[in-house]
Amino acid sequence: MGLFTDAYDLFCIPPIMKLLGRIYYKNRPSYEIPAAVISVMVGVPLLGTVVGQIVFGLACCSRWGSSGSCSGWGSGGDYPLSATIMSEFSNRRTRGAFIAAVFSMQGFGILVSSTVTMVVCAIFDRATKASPADDTPEVADLAWRLILMIGRCGGADVLLADDDAGDGKTIYKDRIRWSFIGEEHRRYTALVERNVEQAAKDMQKVLSVSLSQITEQEQEQEQVYSSPSNYNYSLFSKQFLRRHGRDLFSCATTWFLVDIVFYSNNLFQSQIYSRYLPKPHDSNAFQEAFHVAKLQAIIAICSTIPGYYATVYFIDRVGRVKIQIMGFLFMAIGLFSIGIPYKIYWRENTNIGFMILYGLTFFSFNFGPNTTTFIVPAELFPARFRSTCHGISGAAGKIGAIIGSVGFLWASHGEKENGYSKGIGMTASLVMLGGVCIFGMIITYFFTRETMGRSLEENENEDDQINGVCFFRCIADPCTELQSPGNI
Repeated sequence: MGLFTDAYDLFCIPPIMKLLGRIYYKNRPSYEIPAAVISVMVGVPLLGTVVGQIVFGLACCSRWGSSGSCSGWGSGGDYPLSATIMSEFSNRRTRGAFIAAVFSMQGFGILVSSTVTMVVCAIFDRATKASPADDTPEVADLAWRLILMIGRCGGADVLLADDDAGDGKTIYKDRIRWSFIGEEHRRYTALVERNVEQAAKDMQKVLSVSLSQITEQEQEQEQVYSSPSNYNYSLFSKQFLRRHGRDLFSCATTWFLVDIVFYSNNLFQSQIYSRYLPKPHDSNAFQEAFHVAKLQAIIAICSTIPGYYATVYFIDRVGRVKIQIMGFLFMAIGLFSIGIPYKIYWRENTNIGFMILYGLTFFSFNFGPNTTTFIVPAELFPARFRSTCHGISGAAGKIGAIIGSVGFLWASHGEKENGYSKGIGMTASLVMLGGVCIFGMIITYFFTRETMGRSLEENENEDDQINGVCFFRCIADPCTELQSPGNI
């Protein structure tokens, strides 16, 4: 539910901005919210996510906070916690599909956000019967708050049950208790705290099975537990840089690049398909917000959610690297196809062909790097650094989201208007985003390791056996194969 509510909160902003413009800026042309205010509205939630991902990523790899009890403390904490918990509970054959299925809740968050916005706006529109010529009703100030409040209901994901003993106390159900009150995951207990016996007891208590029944290969686990590898190096050490620097670079950079493109296109869809929206003076506040939410819902149903589930189906068949490269490539093709002829054709002919291209671009986002950049960091790093490195990678992504969304907001204006300075225009902005996708494809090819079909322990062992720095994937993989052919 964490990723669901995060997406709900972020993607209800575009239609809510239409309501806020009508309420607080009714004397401005077309009820436009000042550029600086929009930048703050978009940037502050994303900045909060950056902080949450770093703080909870670090906390969750410490002895104090490695359990899921942090998961309700901030939006950013959902990313490293959700991915790490699912990766450590899954086997090598279906791990990618399970993590992708968790991440697909983001698509449903976008859809539900749009649906709730449409329902609320339709109810208020019918109740007030406001005409476009009338002043915006005062209850519009209640409408946008109600939309946000409904999204908070999804955060109530901690279930309590009455104590069977009848002593008036409440207790967590077994599985929820294990995740929320501080008992570590068995991989953390076994591999980091080096307490295999306690790991077995924890899992027996929660899942009613022994440790040997949930490990992917008992012999492999024993090898890991008895490994003489040095576990004393810290995150900020040369040894960490040698073993995991390339992987952290590839995960953080690709996530940074994809979020530049993903959020700039998602949060400002209405600027791209404005032809399909009614003119501000031809509709009231509720109708304008309704139409923005409707178009968001159409994109989510036709391309965003299908893209997530295409990844769920193919991720453990095709592989992470191939899907990520393919996604970046088709994103670039889509953005170039929209951007290059935008000024001379698409701006005045935003027809069904335009919407198909735009929808396919969103499909490629999600059947591609938007999903794989969430999966790979949860698989590449050892247990003691898994949440931390995932949080750092995700934080880099949200920094890219801030740059992309705020930057696109200012750059896409071809002339000085409504408080915006003259930017490079929509054509150049879309072409630049396509170039970002090409760069992401190159980074993926040279630096990202494939994790399909490999256990988490195999990835850790491979890192332990690499001598020296093999920075490029195309160089590092043969190098690793020579050193440890059994791990490939």
